[in-house]
Amino acid sequence: MHDTSAQVQLQTLEFTVAQQQRKALAYIPASAKNKVTPVVFAFHGHGGTMNHAYQGRKFEQLWADAIYIYPQGLPTPGQITDKEGKKNGWLVDPQEQNRDLIFFDTLLAYIKKEYQVDTDRIFATGHSNGGSFTYLLWATRGDIFKAFAPTGAAAFKTLHLMKPKPFFHLVGEKDPLVKPAWQKITYQALLKKNKCEAVGKKINEFARLYPSSSGNNSIIYSYPGGHEYPQEANEVLIDFFKSF
Repeated sequence: MHDTSAQVQLQTLEFTVAQQQRKALAYIPASAKNKVTPVVFAFHGHGGTMNHAYQGRKFEQLWADAIYIYPQGLPTPGQITDKEGKKNGWLVDPQEQNRDLIFFDTLLAYIKKEYQVDTDRIFATGHSNGGSFTYLLWATRGDIFKAFAPTGAAAFKTLHLMKPKPFFHLVGEKDPLVKPAWQKITYQALLKKNKCEAVGKKINEFARLYPSSSGNNSIIYSYPGGHEYPQEANEVLIDFFKSF
């Protein structure tokens, strides 16, 4: 795939949310001013940055017609590492005063005000702590989204709050941080909630599509790696979002 980064126009969005400066990196196609456009939010992992998330995804190379928002987290105590909270991340408690949920609301309101947003095609993805935040958005803002794609993450306390929705879950079979067993508990519960078939249909070497009788087809992408995000998963993930 050729690198088109030279031509890609990224902008940095800045807001004051709950007395704190917040930022997000955005790819916005020129057509978004006058044509209904899907939106994808992509959340970095604990210790990551919006730039890092963009470099690992560059989704616009696969689907240039969508808006992509890469928000920047703030110093946050980690659930597994960094208990002192020196690194950037996302709060994953479902409280309405959660600063990151308010930040998401602010971003979405801004994009809707400035551009023609296809409100039937708003998506979220995120890795690790960003994946847990994606699950939190499903639990607390589920009606806004068409589908979700958490990667290297698990959800326990909020599972009961999630309504059936199509999802893509990526798990590294040797993940030393977010144990594959935890992730499996999460995605098995959601496949059941979605009334998906017990056996998935192979899409490629690592991905299986689970058809759903409730119209919430879901994909499990299980690859023989650790906690890192495999860039080759981008294609399956974006094809999944594009299918709506």
